[in-house]
Amino acid sequence: MRFVQYVVKNVGTRGVGVELGENGNIVNLSKFDSSLPSCMRDFIACGPSALARAQSAVESGRHIIERDEVRLLSPIDNPEKLICIGMNYYDHCAEQNLPVPKEPVVFSKFNTSIIGPEDNIEYPKETEELDWEVELAVIVGKEGKNIPKESAMDYVFGYTVAHDVSARDWQLKRNGNQFLIGKSMDGFCPLGPAIVTKEDLSDPHNLKIWTIVNGKTKQSSNTSEMVFKTEEIISYLSRFFTLKPGDTILTGTPPGVGVFRNPPEFLQTGDVVHVGIERIGTIKTLIA
Repeated sequence: MRFVQYVVKNVGTRGVGVELGENGNIVNLSKFDSSLPSCMRDFIACGPSALARAQSAVESGRHIIERDEVRLLSPIDNPEKLICIGMNYYDHCAEQNLPVPKEPVVFSKFNTSIIGPEDNIEYPKETEELDWEVELAVIVGKEGKNIPKESAMDYVFGYTVAHDVSARDWQLKRNGNQFLIGKSMDGFCPLGPAIVTKEDLSDPHNLKIWTIVNGKTKQSSNTSEMVFKTEEIISYLSRFFTLKPGDTILTGTPPGVGVFRNPPEFLQTGDVVHVGIERIGTIKTLIA
């Protein structure tokens, strides 16, 4: 299934729904079952029973909202943890002439950076080096600590697309080379358009992944290039942090980011960025 969060236009009511195919109409889950949460994080925390009721809602063929009647929100906007993995594509390491990491490189972003798949980013006055990064995001499905790699997929709810927007001057030249400011400004984490459950994405590590800026392809790779796959990332992180339902993990970006181009390229006001992953969907962001 493809889970979304949305607001009904001209009404303002918010809900969790199931998207009937990419860019399809949406099943209103709370209309089918008023006990289902209207917040994705709470829905995920309900576990398999919520998934079963959502499946029943889809099979009922009722309570369908036309797509043009809603505005999509981020499919999850309040994870307890928003974790990022750096240097996690072999081809991205190669473009920087850097060695492949021997263990995951971990940093974080603030939840206040999260916006929806159709929202604009206001160009921050604090940076002159705004850059793009398409990433596969993993959504944790249940609480776990010290998770063995062999059972790590039991803790995955699904996957979505993330745009890890970055202020490279703050990330690489200022603030002691700490990543937090350069990665966490308002609007720096568009997510969406939907969370695709793991059952509907049989191999998350063999998907085309891309970024297009103003109609020109900047990143084009495959998630097969990931150094540390989902199972390894989940197991590694759970050694240090208790993972909770809804925790969102950005798994790194492929080559083609602006800062490592020759000469470097950065986003400007008026640019339109599409980041996408096969079988999940595309995020469209206007730099306003």
